[in-house]
Amino acid sequence: MTDTVAIVGGTGPEGRGLALRFARAGVPVVVGSRDAARAAEIAAGLAPGDGLALSGAANPDAASQADIVLVAVPWEGHERTIRDLADVLAGKLVVDIVNPLEFDDRGPVTIRVPEGSAAEQAAALLPRSTVVAGFHHVSAKHLVDESHPVDTDVLVCGDDRAAKDRVIALAERVPGVRGIDAGLLRMAHILEDWTSVLLSVNRGYRTSAGIRLSDLDPARRRP
Repeated sequence: MTDTVAIVGGTGPEGRGLALRFARAGVPVVVGSRDAARAAEIAAGLAPGDGLALSGAANPDAASQADIVLVAVPWEGHERTIRDLADVLAGKLVVDIVNPLEFDDRGPVTIRVPEGSAAEQAAALLPRSTVVAGFHHVSAKHLVDESHPVDTDVLVCGDDRAAKDRVIALAERVPGVRGIDAGLLRMAHILEDWTSVLLSVNRGYRTSAGIRLSDLDPARRRP
């Protein structure tokens, strides 16, 4: 059985791109937003007439329909959104893809989070959910542009191996993506820091590069 995926805050570029690529891969997707009408409009406009399993709903309704919930809200709304959805997210697998970043005249910089990372903040606020971190380094531009391949690794952190395996499997539904177990949830702040580095590289080289690890054979992963 294929998991249904909800993307809370899914009307932004990253959320729209992931929704489109997952739906193309046969995954039922519900785009979430604070505004149900806006979510429905975005979902309908992603692939009009293609018959994909794409719908839109207010964030709580989207989350309630899903087996896996991706949190893709802006950092400034992260804590409030998680608190508001704590009851509906109970018992679900939550994937935090939020990067706590800010920009100044010198470029991007990671915001320090008291819990250690955005994902760890989510885990602290969601004791009845299973929280993992992932999808931090996938180019929204490439996701939305279907003519462009998504050639990247998705690094996944979490304390529950079975949950990580489900997220890795979800990531690999998208052609060109390889899911990688990147360790425990306490490593999530490093993924968030890497986003600042990647944005700086992309800014300097005028591109939208992702991350691909070398000399790595998934078959050699420790049991």
